[in-house]
Amino acid sequence: MNKVLILINITGLIIGISYGLHGPILPVFAKNIIGATYSELGLIGLTNFIPYMFIPLFVGILLDRFNNGYLLSLGVAINSASIYLLSIAQSVPEIMGFRIMTGIAHAFFWPPCEAIISNQSSEQNRVKHISWFTMFFVIGFMAGPLLGTVLLEGLDTTYRILFQIAAFILAAAIITSLLASQKSVKKHHERFSFSSIKEMKRFPEVIILLIFCTSSFGIILTIYPAFLNDNGMSASDILLLYFIFGISRVASLALVGKFARRTSQTLIAGTIAVSAGLALSVVADSIITFGIALVLMGFGFSIFFPLTLEIILSKTRKGISGKIIGAYETIFGMGWAIGPTIGGPITQSFGNETPYVVFCIIGIGVSLFAINARKKLEPQRI
Repeated sequence: MNKVLILINITGLIIGISYGLHGPILPVFAKNIIGATYSELGLIGLTNFIPYMFIPLFVGILLDRFNNGYLLSLGVAINSASIYLLSIAQSVPEIMGFRIMTGIAHAFFWPPCEAIISNQSSEQNRVKHISWFTMFFVIGFMAGPLLGTVLLEGLDTTYRILFQIAAFILAAAIITSLLASQKSVKKHHERFSFSSIKEMKRFPEVIILLIFCTSSFGIILTIYPAFLNDNGMSASDILLLYFIFGISRVASLALVGKFARRTSQTLIAGTIAVSAGLALSVVADSIITFGIALVLMGFGFSIFFPLTLEIILSKTRKGISGKIIGAYETIFGMGWAIGPTIGGPITQSFGNETPYVVFCIIGIGVSLFAINARKKLEPQRI
């Protein structure tokens, strides 16, 4: 692994720690301190993810024209500022505004990292390098809740101070991203155009699986912590559960290279695992059963990303890889926005367990669809 890939992995690790430190606590903070309802929690999640439905399209175009490391540094700076501002939020609209900033920043973080990894990798080892980067991010996301537990319980830190610490940790990633930018030189300078985004229409099967996966993931990131809190889990319990969630994700990503040999079967298994985790969440009544549910969902969510991206990149010419990555991430944004948009209001109207029942049923249908379309869920073999 060359120096650029090492720097990108370190950047992902640092950002993951910051996300894990503040992400699971934000819904609890919004509900218990600010007084947000479940519908408002859904809106907060929606405002976070809506920018990710559009901004990656523009970032994808920029990836083929500018130094990817500089774009990454910009995203890290905006992200750090948005998290720090959460520490002074006094109302739901303020939190929503700051989460819009986070969504914009994330669009300048993830696609540039993917583009740098793709440009620094051969087709034979691309899926491995992307899964390693994701694994470093998830290791950070796993360590963040443990650090948060120490700060909340051991040092009696407030939620607002926790957000400030998370912001300062994230700001450290500016250093590694700038170091990567000095070594990352773009080779492609195609004209400014949206036409290559139409390439995504060639992958309807991948899009359907991604929409389900990211919609479910959006609920787990934005509403699930408050659901856990209402089911008797303390803030420290929630952070511990998301640490377990991280372990599952890291273990899954470590095995992606082997899973890639049977891509379609693994994606089907991932869809079934997410559906099972959602179903178990409905009947869970202890930290153990909630932990098992998150382990199942951690496996499903983690293997989707590198395997589906590899399917698309393996069938796309490298000259437009930046634009394709931008379009791919836009699909992620659509799913992340759909989840909270549906999950928040139906929780408010029909009860805490309803969104997990609804998405479990959808997941069963998507699993059957994936089984039927399994031949199209394989990358182009070299």
